[in-house]
Amino acid sequence: MGDLGAEEELSCEDGFKKCIMVKKDRKIICRTQCLNPPANMPSVWNITDIVRQEKLDFLSELSRCLLCRAPENSHQEKEWGEFLGFLQKHKRVATGKHECFRFFILPPKEGSGFSCTFVYYREKEKQSECPLVKASGSTSYVIEDACSPYNEEAVVGAQTCDLSAKASGRPDKSNQHNLSLESNFVRADPSFLKTLGHTHSGWIFGAIAEFVDNSRDAKATKLEISIDMIFSRTAGREIPMLCITDDGCGMNHHEMLQMVSFGHRQPDADDPNRIGRFGIGFKTGTMRLGKDALVLTQTTNSRSIAFLSQTLNVGKDNLEIPIVSYYRYGQFMELDRHNETLFKHNLKAIKEFSPFDKYFIGQKVGLFSKDGTGTHIYIWNLDEWGSNYSLQWESGITGGSSFHQGDILIRSRRVRARPGQMTQMVPLDYSLRSYLEVIFFDPRIKIYVQGSQVKSRPLARSLSKTVVENGTIMGKFVQLTLGCSQLEWEEANCGMFLYWHGRLIEAYKRVGSMIHNGDKGRGVIGVIDVTSLMADDNGHVWVHNNKQGFQDCEVYAELEKWLGEKSDRYLDEYVDKVELKAGSGVYKPDKEWVQCDKCRKWRMLSHGFNSKTLPLQWFCYMKPLNGKCEIPEQEVEPGVITISSKRLGYSFTEDPEEIKRKLSRQAVGTLENMGENVSSHTMDGDQAKDSSQRRKRLRRSCRNS
Repeated sequence: MGDLGAEEELSCEDGFKKCIMVKKDRKIICRTQCLNPPANMPSVWNITDIVRQEKLDFLSELSRCLLCRAPENSHQEKEWGEFLGFLQKHKRVATGKHECFRFFILPPKEGSGFSCTFVYYREKEKQSECPLVKASGSTSYVIEDACSPYNEEAVVGAQTCDLSAKASGRPDKSNQHNLSLESNFVRADPSFLKTLGHTHSGWIFGAIAEFVDNSRDAKATKLEISIDMIFSRTAGREIPMLCITDDGCGMNHHEMLQMVSFGHRQPDADDPNRIGRFGIGFKTGTMRLGKDALVLTQTTNSRSIAFLSQTLNVGKDNLEIPIVSYYRYGQFMELDRHNETLFKHNLKAIKEFSPFDKYFIGQKVGLFSKDGTGTHIYIWNLDEWGSNYSLQWESGITGGSSFHQGDILIRSRRVRARPGQMTQMVPLDYSLRSYLEVIFFDPRIKIYVQGSQVKSRPLARSLSKTVVENGTIMGKFVQLTLGCSQLEWEEANCGMFLYWHGRLIEAYKRVGSMIHNGDKGRGVIGVIDVTSLMADDNGHVWVHNNKQGFQDCEVYAELEKWLGEKSDRYLDEYVDKVELKAGSGVYKPDKEWVQCDKCRKWRMLSHGFNSKTLPLQWFCYMKPLNGKCEIPEQEVEPGVITISSKRLGYSFTEDPEEIKRKLSRQAVGTLENMGENVSSHTMDGDQAKDSSQRRKRLRRSCRNS
């Protein structure tokens, strides 16, 4: 199969090189460089089969080129070595085909290492019909029909995302045995960006929640959200800009391309540690908040800039998304030299259609430390409310008390509609700070709004008269925490907080008798995580893609029924029967909790300790814990109330005689109440005295029985 050595081909320094992403089962193996490839070779090779080498005796008749590894990270380098090692050990050839050509990746020669290997390929005659074309010196980004086998191939390697429509694959009349069906390619008009924003048209904070989800998935420990004023040359004045920054792991070039692409293949398995799933959150979030967005992101060995803009695409037929990526060479970040011309074109577009010049971009990039990682998102031309903006922002006072913290508000102050709700005091619906206080079931990430830290409020840890209800719904285990909240009592709120993957999906959901009575269950809050419940065995999840509600399905209906039963039982047993006395209307948490600002663990305070005396930044070594961050975190404990196995309070295992004594005591209490009423109206003094003595004897006889 040829006698030219790899070293001889590698010595051809003047040869043209092209970056190729090699994939198997739609998963990336490694980025490579192909030496002297054909003009119409696609940028992504998807391996479809692995066959024995001796069966391919026709390879010597084909053209060939050299494929060398050029990994983006250590994981790709490892995958490439294992891939070629498998081919070499088992004498296999990896093969795949596209509409333009078919390729065969050979195993490397013994002792030659895994840095490079030969590839044989066969091109079709009608290259003009290939769907992967060049546009403005870059690979076009084509969105194709779902039935097309190329719906991912054009994404990787795209620098300027030109969403163009192409029809190709016409039948070759000269070969009736090799007919191909005509493919329909979907074209995306720039107006589609505006349509994406309608996903969060009902509640603008749902768009901000998408960025909070992405930061948590990126393992960020700190997230900052603020609105600042910046001068715009286009507008000739200062305009507000929403800034969202985190210190997560960042994104490389390929991951950035996935983020700006219109959806991706959903994973087969539902990862409980990851919120993002549908592949549209970034686009729908940015386009709901404003018309233009710039993303700066940095990993340990790369830096990328992406510009998603309605302003840039005005008057265009196809959607363009400029992306510029740098790679680390020693201590420097430099442009990829093979795409330098294209990247300069993209940088020019970013500077022309955004308030950013090269100095401002350099200033923002400088916020990353030398080895730091993270993502910065800047959104401007914000959504408008009449002559103002839909969002209203207030700056806090630096070093001030908790009453002077900044906030971002929805200008309309509209409260979301819920069945049975009468109160208009629902700060969560229009205050970003209030929403972020409870957005996570078990908050760990530090969140700042307008420069001041949000004090997380884990609901399950802040209730009084806490009970924990375990149950099974359609064969899946669920756990509900119920209790009373003084804050919600004062605001006349109640209901269930439903979390999915630890993130709040529905708040103040009224169930059972709460729906039919506006004041029923006032101050009663339920907290439940339904991650395992809202997914079937096929990987489908029953959550809306805006993550602000659940789909109408059987399991959700059963959940509502179960929650209604448990909440009504709690109200009957521990709320409606509570005797109201002076001070009994105040609900204090069963336990006071505080979160360490270093390890983010929650610590239970001793009984009677006033948490308001603690500083805004508290650490484990401080009073009253005086401990270390290594101490394990305590679990939530039930309050003073416990629920018995039967609604009436009697167990099947209880002694029958004891049940009789309970009933007799209840009967005596009823007689006493009746006797007191009668004596006050019909008895004279002597008669009342005799009746009282008879009641005392009756009580003693019941106790002795």
